[in-house]
Amino acid sequence: MGELVRLEVDGGIGTIRLDRPPMNALNRRIEQELHEVAVEAAERSDVRAVIVYGGEKVFAAGADIKEMAEMSYGDMAAKERSGLSAAMNAVAAIPKPTVAALTGYALGGGFELALTCDRRIAADNARVGQPEILLGVIPGAGGTQRLARLIGPSKAKDIIYTGRFVKAEEALSLGMVDELVAADDVYAAARRWAEQFVGGAAQALAAAKSAIDDGLDVDLDSGLKIETNLFAAMFATEDQTIGMRSFLENGPGKAQFTGE
Repeated sequence: MGELVRLEVDGGIGTIRLDRPPMNALNRRIEQELHEVAVEAAERSDVRAVIVYGGEKVFAAGADIKEMAEMSYGDMAAKERSGLSAAMNAVAAIPKPTVAALTGYALGGGFELALTCDRRIAADNARVGQPEILLGVIPGAGGTQRLARLIGPSKAKDIIYTGRFVKAEEALSLGMVDELVAADDVYAAARRWAEQFVGGAAQALAAAKSAIDDGLDVDLDSGLKIETNLFAAMFATEDQTIGMRSFLENGPGKAQFTGE
């Protein structure tokens, strides 16, 4: 169990909990522990969906600037091979439904972490954004790539070029977040979304996530081939047999999947 990042498992839901008060600034220790916890969440069979959460007051207000300020080009180039980008990629690679529960600020590396998730549920008073330009740098852990893919290049350029903090209502309208709830209901709302997958077809969910994410990185024809191969692979799973047999015998929505 990490000191600043931990995986809490309850009822099939794994919560990746950031815990570095007051702002969950992302330092090297968090990067390392986040990577380790993401790998653990991916591998554990008792984790069927994942919530990424920073607590009731703040998600993560960005990187630890004090730690970064004195780093050279060589330092940063070497660090990023195994640093925050690697940790973000490990979260993005979790083959299960993931949701970020955003309270307070989700800025810079914090919002990049939210972007690695499949869904983002935010408090109605949250602030999100990529303010790295105000520090003389650019997002370096997926912000330029994942945000542009999520909301389109023009909107992403506005957010990144200005470095402005985006209020919750605008973030929802832009597609930066998917749902707004009252501040004290953020984690519960994320859990309600995640719980619907606990008894789901885990192999099919993983395949669907892979087909979508991998398909976005290639042309349409290549994406269709990825989908076809993953679709065919489902016929080697126990869940496919269970799901189709249950449909024929009991109608839709009654299958008791094993996740195998």
